[in-house]
Amino acid sequence: MAHLHFMCGLVCAGKSTVASELVSKDRGILLAEDEWLSPLFGAEMKTLQDYITYSERLKTVLEPHLLSLLAADMTLVLDFPANTPEQRRWLHGLCEKAGCSHTLHFLDTPPDICKARLQIRNASGEHPFAVTEAQFDRITARFQPPTQDEGFNIKTHSP
Repeated sequence: MAHLHFMCGLVCAGKSTVASELVSKDRGILLAEDEWLSPLFGAEMKTLQDYITYSERLKTVLEPHLLSLLAADMTLVLDFPANTPEQRRWLHGLCEKAGCSHTLHFLDTPPDICKARLQIRNASGEHPFAVTEAQFDRITARFQPPTQDEGFNIKTHSP
Protein backbone atom coordinates (compact mmCIF):
# COMPACT_ATOMS: atom_id res chain seq x y z
CA MET A 1 0.00 0.00 0.00
CA ALA A 2 1.23 3.48 -0.84
CA HIS A 3 2.87 5.45 1.94
CA LEU A 4 4.38 8.93 1.88
CA HIS A 5 7.18 9.91 4.27
CA PHE A 6 8.30 13.53 4.54
CA MET A 7 10.65 15.53 6.75
CA CYS A 8 10.43 18.58 9.00
CA GLY A 9 13.47 20.06 10.71
CA LEU A 10 16.02 22.84 10.67
CA VAL A 11 18.89 22.93 8.20
CA CYS A 12 21.28 20.08 9.21
CA ALA A 13 18.77 18.56 11.63
CA GLY A 14 19.31 15.16 9.99
CA LYS A 15 16.44 15.07 7.48
CA SER A 16 18.49 13.51 4.67
CA THR A 17 19.93 10.91 7.04
CA VAL A 18 16.48 9.85 8.24
CA ALA A 19 15.21 9.84 4.65
CA SER A 20 18.04 7.51 3.57
CA GLU A 21 17.37 5.20 6.51
CA LEU A 22 13.68 5.02 5.62
CA VAL A 23 14.48 4.12 2.02
CA SER A 24 16.66 1.26 3.19
CA LYS A 25 14.13 0.06 5.76
CA ASP A 26 10.91 0.48 3.77
CA ARG A 27 12.34 -0.16 0.30
CA GLY A 28 10.94 3.16 -0.83
CA ILE A 29 11.84 5.61 -3.53
CA LEU A 30 13.79 8.67 -2.40
CA LEU A 31 13.25 12.05 -4.01
CA ALA A 32 15.49 14.77 -2.59
CA GLU A 33 14.67 18.38 -3.36
CA ASP A 34 18.32 19.54 -3.27
CA GLU A 35 19.30 16.95 -5.87
CA TRP A 36 16.77 18.46 -8.28
CA LEU A 37 17.13 22.15 -7.41
CA SER A 38 20.91 22.27 -7.63
CA PRO A 39 21.32 21.16 -11.26
CA LEU A 40 18.14 22.86 -12.46
CA PHE A 41 18.26 26.22 -10.70
CA GLY A 42 21.39 26.35 -8.53
CA ALA A 43 23.01 29.24 -10.39
CA GLU A 44 19.82 31.32 -10.17
CA MET A 45 19.15 30.72 -6.48
CA LYS A 46 20.70 33.60 -4.59
CA THR A 47 18.05 34.53 -2.01
CA LEU A 48 15.51 32.78 0.20
CA GLN A 49 12.77 34.09 -2.11
CA ASP A 50 14.58 32.53 -5.09
CA TYR A 51 14.56 29.20 -3.26
CA ILE A 52 10.82 29.51 -2.54
CA THR A 53 10.08 30.33 -6.19
CA TYR A 54 12.12 27.45 -7.62
CA SER A 55 10.94 24.99 -5.00
CA GLU A 56 7.32 25.77 -5.89
CA ARG A 57 8.12 25.35 -9.58
CA LEU A 58 9.72 21.97 -8.92
CA LYS A 59 6.73 20.80 -6.86
CA THR A 60 4.34 21.75 -9.64
CA VAL A 61 6.30 19.67 -12.15
CA LEU A 62 6.81 16.67 -9.84
CA GLU A 63 3.31 16.43 -8.38
CA PRO A 64 1.71 14.39 -11.23
CA HIS A 65 4.68 11.99 -11.18
CA LEU A 66 4.50 11.59 -7.40
CA LEU A 67 0.77 10.92 -7.58
CA SER A 68 1.30 8.27 -10.26
CA LEU A 69 3.92 6.53 -8.10
CA LEU A 70 1.59 6.59 -5.12
CA ALA A 71 -1.26 5.26 -7.30
CA ALA A 72 1.06 2.33 -8.10
CA ASP A 73 1.27 1.61 -4.34
CA MET A 74 4.85 2.78 -4.01
CA THR A 75 6.42 4.02 -0.79
CA LEU A 76 7.87 7.48 -1.35
CA VAL A 77 10.34 9.27 0.89
CA LEU A 78 10.41 12.97 0.11
CA ASP A 79 13.49 14.77 1.35
CA PHE A 80 11.68 18.07 0.85
CA PRO A 81 11.35 20.39 3.83
CA ALA A 82 7.96 20.44 5.53
CA ASN A 83 9.09 23.35 7.69
CA THR A 84 6.21 25.77 7.26
CA PRO A 85 2.44 25.36 7.16
CA GLU A 86 2.53 26.31 3.47
CA GLN A 87 5.01 23.55 2.64
CA ARG A 88 3.00 21.06 4.68
CA ARG A 89 -0.27 22.00 2.94
CA TRP A 90 1.23 20.82 -0.37
CA LEU A 91 2.25 17.52 1.22
CA HIS A 92 -1.16 17.09 2.87
CA GLY A 93 -2.74 17.71 -0.54
CA LEU A 94 -0.62 14.96 -2.06
CA CYS A 95 -1.80 12.53 0.61
CA GLU A 96 -5.42 13.49 0.06
CA LYS A 97 -5.22 13.25 -3.75
CA ALA A 98 -3.43 9.90 -3.57
CA GLY A 99 -5.54 8.56 -0.72
CA CYS A 100 -2.38 7.22 0.90
CA SER A 101 -1.09 6.90 4.42
CA HIS A 102 1.74 9.15 5.53
CA THR A 103 4.28 9.94 8.22
CA LEU A 104 5.66 13.40 8.91
CA HIS A 105 9.10 12.91 10.47
CA PHE A 106 9.81 15.86 12.78
CA LEU A 107 13.52 16.13 13.59
CA ASP A 108 13.57 18.11 16.82
CA THR A 109 17.26 19.01 16.71
CA PRO A 110 18.35 22.15 18.60
CA PRO A 111 19.75 25.04 16.53
CA ASP A 112 23.21 24.87 18.15
CA ILE A 113 23.64 21.25 17.06
CA CYS A 114 22.39 22.12 13.56
CA LYS A 115 24.86 25.01 13.28
CA ALA A 116 27.76 22.78 14.31
CA ARG A 117 26.71 20.20 11.71
CA LEU A 118 26.34 22.96 9.12
CA GLN A 119 29.95 24.05 9.59
CA ILE A 120 31.10 20.46 9.02
CA ARG A 121 28.83 20.04 5.99
CA ASN A 122 29.96 23.31 4.43
CA ALA A 123 33.64 22.45 5.01
CA SER A 124 33.22 19.05 3.35
CA GLY A 125 31.94 20.61 0.12
CA GLU A 126 29.87 17.48 -0.52
CA HIS A 127 26.42 19.10 -0.27
CA PRO A 128 25.10 20.94 -3.35
CA PHE A 129 24.35 24.06 -1.30
CA ALA A 130 26.55 25.82 1.24
CA VAL A 131 24.43 27.71 3.76
CA THR A 132 25.96 30.62 5.66
CA GLU A 133 25.15 31.23 9.32
CA ALA A 134 23.17 34.34 8.32
CA GLN A 135 21.15 32.26 5.84
CA PHE A 136 20.63 29.61 8.51
CA ASP A 137 19.22 32.29 10.83
CA ARG A 138 16.86 33.64 8.12
CA ILE A 139 15.63 30.14 7.28
CA THR A 140 15.24 29.23 10.95
CA ALA A 141 13.17 32.39 11.55
CA ARG A 142 10.57 31.01 9.08
CA PHE A 143 10.52 27.54 10.66
CA GLN A 144 7.28 26.45 12.33
CA PRO A 145 7.08 23.00 13.95
CA PRO A 146 4.09 20.90 12.96
CA THR A 147 1.02 20.87 15.16
CA GLN A 148 -1.50 18.09 15.72
CA ASP A 149 -4.33 20.21 14.28
CA GLU A 150 -2.65 20.07 10.84
CA GLY A 151 -3.85 16.48 10.54
CA PHE A 152 -0.53 14.65 10.17
CA ASN A 153 0.77 11.41 11.61
CA ILE A 154 3.85 12.88 13.29
CA LYS A 155 6.86 10.86 14.39
CA THR A 156 9.34 12.92 16.41
CA HIS A 157 13.08 12.19 16.22
CA SER A 158 15.40 13.70 18.82
CA PRO A 159 19.23 13.72 18.68
